[in-house]
Amino acid sequence: MSEAMPVAGMDERVGRVMEAAVARGRLVGAAVMVSVDGRVTVRRAAGLANREADEAMRPDTLVRLASLTKPVVTAVALALAERGALSLEDAVTRYLPDFRPACADGSVPAITLRHLLTHTAGLSYGFSFPRDDNPYVRAGVSDGIAEPGMALDDNLARLATVPLLFAPGAGWAYSLALDVMGGVLERAGDAPLPELVRRHVGAKLGWERTGFAVPDPAALCPAYADARPVPVAMGARYVMPRQLGGGKVSEIVFAPGRVLDPRSYPSGGGGMVGTAEEFLRFVDALCRGGGPILSAESVALFGRNAIGDLSMGPLNDGMRFAVGAAVVDDPARARTPVSRGGFTWGGVYGHQWIADPARGASIVMISNTALAGMAGAYPDAVRDAVYGVG
Repeated sequence: MSEAMPVAGMDERVGRVMEAAVARGRLVGAAVMVSVDGRVTVRRAAGLANREADEAMRPDTLVRLASLTKPVVTAVALALAERGALSLEDAVTRYLPDFRPACADGSVPAITLRHLLTHTAGLSYGFSFPRDDNPYVRAGVSDGIAEPGMALDDNLARLATVPLLFAPGAGWAYSLALDVMGGVLERAGDAPLPELVRRHVGAKLGWERTGFAVPDPAALCPAYADARPVPVAMGARYVMPRQLGGGKVSEIVFAPGRVLDPRSYPSGGGGMVGTAEEFLRFVDALCRGGGPILSAESVALFGRNAIGDLSMGPLNDGMRFAVGAAVVDDPARARTPVSRGGFTWGGVYGHQWIADPARGASIVMISNTALAGMAGAYPDAVRDAVYGVG
């Protein structure tokens, strides 16, 4: 290990950050779990899980995981690859023969499973386009967090009609690739995606509440959105403006009830629910060599740059993408205390996780407030409190 984590005082430092964020009205509720060398060093909750019912947040509060789903589905893909059920070099059409999106020039390139896992397939998300010129909206494509009741085959058919942003491998764009991968895995693994997640990840980690199903809707934490002076409840449908730069604005559309509609396809990019406690077991498995879900060789891919010099945009300076997560390439440029080779990602409903194998640290930040719990001052402050910097 390159440097010991400052465990002394960590719990108190993190607690102060959490309580301050709730007191200032930035978050309704939050939970943070930290493990160092396999030992839980922080198990904290602050604020309310359900503001209207005055229910306290807890480390076992059930939330919508959003893009925390992606590394889990990536782990399933790697587990199937270990078993010879698929290869990352396979073409998507081997499993989904009708998924053949074209480039802008009309050519139809081969998209591989590796392109999907690294977001280099040329796909995108609807919320990445300006709201007044959005090809995904025109095609009726779901981002996987709204449009309750949509079937996967329907969404993939719509997605395939939209031109690719670039030829596969020629660029990087955050995308619906893991939703496509969900369809691939169902064919390769000969089972529904929720069952594959349970079989290859959940059962091995002792998950009891984390997955695609919500047996008790009353246990699911409500979703809130950034607002001043305090966050607002999302309700059945919430549209959040997102600045793209150059005066352009996109929209993130949320339908929190999507996960409660059994007709909704299990989105491999954002469809799971879970708890901070159970998700920490997953991050810790990635951080500590992969057992019991993956081999050391497979889990090493999470911390290895897979996109070369392709840019992830100015907001990700010093970062590259591996599989399932962004990896720290240059800590100084990324302005992070996370070690080079550490990896991280977020979830749009208000979450972030970090694995730092060099220092044995696994961090899970769960909240019920989008986007403050995912990106910006709060998760940065929690991270810095864990590392004892700032």
